[in-house]
Amino acid sequence: MNKFRIFIATTTFFALALVLFGINYVSNAKSSILDKQFEIVDNQSEKIEPVLVKSEKICGTDHDPVKIAEAEEDFKTRKANAKTEAKVNGVESALATGGVINVYFHVVYSGTKGNISEAMINEQMNVLNAAFAGHGYSFNRVATTRTNNTTWYNGCYGSAERKMKNALHQGTADDLNVYTCNPSGGILGYATFPSSYTRSPSLDGVVLLDQSLPGGTASPYNLGDTATHEVGHWMGLYHTFQGGCTGSGDYVNDTPFEASAAYGCPGGRDTCTTTGPDPIENFMDYTDDSCMFKFTGGQDVRMDSQFTTYRLNK
Repeated sequence: MNKFRIFIATTTFFALALVLFGINYVSNAKSSILDKQFEIVDNQSEKIEPVLVKSEKICGTDHDPVKIAEAEEDFKTRKANAKTEAKVNGVESALATGGVINVYFHVVYSGTKGNISEAMINEQMNVLNAAFAGHGYSFNRVATTRTNNTTWYNGCYGSAERKMKNALHQGTADDLNVYTCNPSGGILGYATFPSSYTRSPSLDGVVLLDQSLPGGTASPYNLGDTATHEVGHWMGLYHTFQGGCTGSGDYVNDTPFEASAAYGCPGGRDTCTTTGPDPIENFMDYTDDSCMFKFTGGQDVRMDSQFTTYRLNK
């Protein structure tokens, strides 16, 4: 693959090591480049279970601290192993800083329900590209499938997920599979984290409520940023309110701590008073689509590192 832009840093004794961290999921809810310079060691893959981050409008996301701690330890170990391998082999360390991500878009519907239009899909792709453009990534829809299956349509968050994804999933770790359907319980979407791919590649991807796409009926979550939020998880980001006001939070240094998810667009909200106002405009909060419009520089760095570690050329 020659899709991803690589940042090259010569690994000398004083080489700068990336120190970041990544996991969790959903919402209310870069082009020609160099080949990878080394294989990241994969001997930690059996130590953690795949983590699916699933979210609800009423903040039903799984914030299991044990899973998060295990995933972050795995991330740390893999980065250290990659750095050591590069140094021993006298090669250069490589970091993806963007690129073109191929998208396989799967429309799952039930009769007259959920067979969303080509125009809605195109607009959703435009929203994704606008959100990630400043961070070096773009999304290229390479294939679209349409499947009329009532069981999958209504059971895509639960019993039918595995069968649906096993049948429809395409590509590799650095390709994005998007599924639209009708998740139950008011769920807007859910995603898998990069660290989950090795164990369960066919489950990798993002699932969206069909009506959360631009032009859908899931107001105020129908401008397409449920997809932005979920792809943020797929790239390795946590919610901005992860961990509340203490601990490592979302493992990103420039997102203020936030005690809980924000809804609507509550300007001036400040639930953890020591780090600044809550990041209600961030794509990884739970605010209305019209309220969220940015990722931070720290989130950008984390996405690059997570993508390189778990997805690039895998």
